[in-house]
Amino acid sequence: MKVRDAMTHDVRMTNPDETILQAAQAMADLDAGILPVADHDHLVGMITDRDIAIRAVAMGKGPEAKVRDVMTSDVKYCFDDEEIDDVCRNMGDIQVRRLPVLNHSKRLVGILSLGDIAVAHANGSAGEALSGISRRGGEHNQTV
Repeated sequence: MKVRDAMTHDVRMTNPDETILQAAQAMADLDAGILPVADHDHLVGMITDRDIAIRAVAMGKGPEAKVRDVMTSDVKYCFDDEEIDDVCRNMGDIQVRRLPVLNHSKRLVGILSLGDIAVAHANGSAGEALSGISRRGGEHNQTV
C-alpha cells in the first residue's frame, strides 16, 4: 500500500510569523495536534501542541510568541508514492508519530499519522512503528 492511499489529504498550514495563539486556534478548529509551517509555499517546519506546551508555555513565552520560535525546523517527511511499511519502519527509527507527505515536486500533499496507518493498513506495521517511537529520548524529544 502506498502512502497516498492512507494519508490525510486535507492539510492546513501556518507560517513562521504567525503567533502560537493563531497556531493553537487553527489546531483547535481542525481538532489536530500538528500543523506544517510554510514560508512562501516552502515547508520549513512543523509545530505541535506539545511544542507550544513545552517550548513556549513552559519556557515563559506568551501567546504572541512567533511560531518560528517554537517550531521544529528539522522537518522529516515522506513521499506520497512510498510504501507504507517502509515509512512505518522509518517513523519508528526517527521516533515521530506523524510525517508531512510531499510529492516529487516537493509540494505538501498530506499528513501521514500512525492513526491513518492503523485504519488503512491492518498488518501490524503501525504497532511496530509505535514501539520504536515510544523509546525514551531520541532526536525529536522536547527538551531544549
